[in-house]
Amino acid sequence: MRRVVVIGYPDAELLDIACPADVFDAATRWGADPAYQVELVSLGGRPVRTTCGLTLAAAALEQVTGPLDSVLVAGGLGHQAAAEDARVLTHLRRLAGLSRRVVSVCTGATVLAAAGLLDGRRATTHWMWAAELAAHYPTVQVDPAPLFVTDGNVHTSAGVTSALDLSLALVEQDHGPELARRVARSLVAYLQRPGNQAQVSVHLAAPPPKHPLVRDVCAHITANLATELNATTLARIAGVSPRHLTRLFTAQLGTTPARHVRVLRTEAAAQLLATTRLPLSAIARRCGLGTTETLRQAFADHYATTPSAYRQAALRG
Repeated sequence: MRRVVVIGYPDAELLDIACPADVFDAATRWGADPAYQVELVSLGGRPVRTTCGLTLAAAALEQVTGPLDSVLVAGGLGHQAAAEDARVLTHLRRLAGLSRRVVSVCTGATVLAAAGLLDGRRATTHWMWAAELAAHYPTVQVDPAPLFVTDGNVHTSAGVTSALDLSLALVEQDHGPELARRVARSLVAYLQRPGNQAQVSVHLAAPPPKHPLVRDVCAHITANLATELNATTLARIAGVSPRHLTRLFTAQLGTTPARHVRVLRTEAAAQLLATTRLPLSAIARRCGLGTTETLRQAFADHYATTPSAYRQAALRG
């Protein structure tokens, strides 16, 4: 059996526990060999009351012995208290030494960092907590962008549902892509997102612009990605000068029109790569990136990977 021990604490996030548990359970039901055995533990074996109010039964953290396949720390609003509890950290270090790999979901990275398990490593966490993690633990190389990060045998993931993506990736690592694909389909996962996909789409990163002119230009961009969208064209549509439009975009969105267009085109291309079999040249034209080489450069800048690698990882789900 591959024993997976999940460490919970008061005000842990239910999805941070449930997503990995359900993925590993589904993998077992679909024939993982060796199978997974998931155990939720807490200090003293006290029930884990999650942030949504549901309470989960747990075994005693102090009584867990090895060997283990994985030790996983859930995230949640109680992560700071857990990171300040010397008993939690002592047993986490002990179990990490008995485990093949160490995993955190969301703000569970704070607990790993407090235990010294992220020293000198690259890691991620929920984007809302990334700056705080970096400030409190300067020896950790915090990357707030990706869905999950693997550094040696330590795996950290971003917020909440990214636990599903990381868990599927771990199943693939253990048992191959075919089983991971079966698990994803059984859980009705839309697609298995690669770890280097951004946590937050440009559509969700900031509230809609308040200025009606910027709002109208953004709507035009989204609806016409394949057309000419340079600064002069957009300024003419808006009825202002290119310089004034750039000032408005910078004030409202924190970026220039050109950068906004490029990000939208790249994200649209990513969606087509993940959901269609269109050739790269067709996707580049449809999204307004023009050539395959421009598409590759946009992916290198935005996702730190190639379009082909992104498609291969996405379509495995």
